[in-house]
Amino acid sequence: MLALSRKTGESLVIGNNVEITILEVKGDQVKVGINAPKSITVYRKELYLQIQQANKEAMDQEVTPEMLENLLK
Repeated sequence: MLALSRKTGESLVIGNNVEITILEVKGDQVKVGINAPKSITVYRKELYLQIQQANKEAMDQEVTPEMLENLLK
């Protein structure tokens, strides 16, 4: 993991098209701004992990012919 120090108003760039800017530091919280193309999804990690878990559970679910029929209605 790369660890960087940034001050309020300073940024870092990931790849060629993602910019992360430190907007505010208040106590133990940091407000971060992310400028990225709409084609790049950005999630808080805890939400991303929930999405991954839900996708895994959906993949493990047995699909019945009735479920497929309901998708076509």
